[in-house]
Formats: sequence, C-alpha cells, structure tokens
Amino acid sequence: MDLDKKNIHKIRGLIVFTVLILIGVYRFDVVISSTAFILHILFPLILGCAIAFILSVPMDFFQKIIFSRFLKDASGKKAQRLESLSSPMSLLLSIIFVLALLFLVIAVVLPQLATTIADLAQSLPEKVPPLMEKLKRFLVDYPEALSWLESIQINWHQLVVGIVDFFKSGASTFLGSTIGMAKGIVSAFTTFFIGFVFACYILLQKETLSRQSRKLLFAFLPQKHAQKTIDVCSLTHRIFTNFLTGQCLEAIILGTMFFIAMTILRFPYALLVGVLIAFTALIPIFGAFVGCFIGAFLILTVSPPQALTFIILFLVLQQLEGNLIYPHVVGGSVGLPSLWVLAAVTIGGSLFGIVGMLVFIPIVSVIYSLLREATNNRLEAKKLHVE
Repeated sequence: MDLDKKNIHKIRGLIVFTVLILIGVYRFDVVISSTAFILHILFPLILGCAIAFILSVPMDFFQKIIFSRFLKDASGKKAQRLESLSSPMSLLLSIIFVLALLFLVIAVVLPQLATTIADLAQSLPEKVPPLMEKLKRFLVDYPEALSWLESIQINWHQLVVGIVDFFKSGASTFLGSTIGMAKGIVSAFTTFFIGFVFACYILLQKETLSRQSRKLLFAFLPQKHAQKTIDVCSLTHRIFTNFLTGQCLEAIILGTMFFIAMTILRFPYALLVGVLIAFTALIPIFGAFVGCFIGAFLILTVSPPQALTFIILFLVLQQLEGNLIYPHVVGGSVGLPSLWVLAAVTIGGSLFGIVGMLVFIPIVSVIYSLLREATNNRLEAKKLHVE
C-alpha cells in the first residue's frame, strides 16, 4: 500500500479509534462515570431540547393554520412584519395550549380526589364498628385465637424505650431529609427553568439553527454524507413528531372509551377516571394500568362490586386498545408494524423504564425505515425481486 497522505490519515484515524476502544474496555468504570458527569452538566440543555421538541408540534400547527393564511394575502412590509411575529406568537399560543391542558386535567382531577378523600374520611367511622363486631364474633367462634393473643408477652418498658430512641434518631434524619428535599426541589425548578428558556431560544431561532447546521455539515463532511445526515435527521424528526401526535390521539381515544362505557354502565367517577386513564395512557401500552389502579380504588370506596366490574371492563377495553387501536394509531403514525411496536415497548421498558417505552418506538421506527430503504436499494442493485 502506498503511504501517501490519504492513507497515512486513514491509518492515524484507525490507531486513534483502536486506542479509544482499548481505553474504554480497560477503564470502563472511568468512561461510565465521565459520561454520567458530562450528562449531568448537559442535562438542562438536553431537557430544553426535549421541551422544544414537544412544543414544536403545536407551534408548527399554529404557524400553518393561522399565520400561513395571513402571509399568503400580505405583501411588502406587512408580510415581513407578520413573518417576524409568526414564531413568537405561535410559541406563545403553544405554551398557553399546553398550560390549558394541564389546568384542565388538574381542575377535573383534584376536586374529585378531594371529594373522594372527604367522603372516605366521613365513612370510615361508620365502617369501623361493624368491623369490630366481626372481630368479636370471630374471637368468640375461635377461642384458641383469643388464648393465643393473651399468651403474647409484651415488654412495655423496652417498647417505650425503643420508640423514644427511634424518634430521637429519626428527628435528625427527618430534618436532614427535609433539607435535602428542599434542595432537590429548588434544583429541579432551576433545571426546568433553564431548560424551558433554552427551549424558547431554540424554537424562536430554529430557522437560523437549521441553516447553520446545514452549513456545518456541508463544510466538514463530503456532500454525499452531509446530505445523508440531513435526510436521516429529517426522517427522525418526522417519525418522532408523528409518534407524539399518535400517542396523544391514542390517549384521548382510550380516555373517551372509558368515559362513555362507565357513563352507560352508571359507574361513579366516570369523568375523573376517563381523564386519569387518558393522562396515564401517554405511557405506551402499560401506562393505562396506573389509571386502572387509581380508578378501581376510587370506585371501591363507593361500591366494591362495581370496582370488580370496573377491573373486568378495563381488561376488555385494554385488550381492544392494545391489540387493535394502539398498534394501528401509533404504529401507523410512525410507519412501524404492530409486532415491532410491542417489541420496542418491551425492550425499551426493560432497559430504561418509562422513558425507554416513550423513546424506543420512534428509535426502532427510524432503524426500521433506514434498514428497509437499504434493503430495497441493495435488491434493486442486484436486480432481484423478492416477495
């Protein structure tokens, strides 16, 4: 092989890559700790990118529906003025829209929960005497249980000393945990605020950032690789956007199904449970089970038989939604077959929990689309037609 400048550059890159791999293998703990430290520093910016992506969906909608119509009819300075106002006004409308949704959920859920807790607190004194009567009858019917209770010896002095020592040691622990919790809340609020401000800057300057990114890619990469990178990024953005839209649509469909079914069957808390299930169903496939648990508990405080019937209703609707609605709505929106939707949710949940469930579906969809395109191109190059 001729050791010209191009080959020397390739050999140097291969040596550097091999050294980095060896360092990563032999000092894996250092690599992990360094990566965690860097991610901790960059977390507010990563959070800002996530917030910007979520807000970009309604923002693009408002820009297309509202401002694009005005821009068609405007010209000259008026068009420039409207174009400069389209991004900030669309961002403001998107923030108001998200806050209105959160307020609606809170306004529906919190009053109902407060009423349920108040009703439960009032009904408990009425339910305690019957339980005590049942306990007395049980002890009369089974005297050996009463004799076993009487045979239990309790050292009351030692018990009191243990309780006092527990509270003495627990006071400092509680104070320390309270201070730590307060610090955590302040840190989380600060991180969210920085991320939110960063997200607003991204959304307000997304055209400029897109243009600068394209210039960087074409400046430092071959034209073919730069264009391929742009195509992959566009595909990823489109799939993630469709997934977010499909997930929200699926959650609304499931919540509406529960509300209608519970209203027809005269279940209590139909609106509250429908909103809760719609909100928790944003977690793919398994999130609705959290809403089922809360809904069953709420109905249990009113009527235990109806709580059991509600669980049966949930299993029926969940099977319908999981096997028919979810794979077609979400899978169809990201171009992923139903089988791979279930596989992505299972693998993502096993590796990274709830975040993995949310992220793995669009990631697998991107890989699936790229693999399908590469497979079709290779088959065309070989002039093969495989069914």
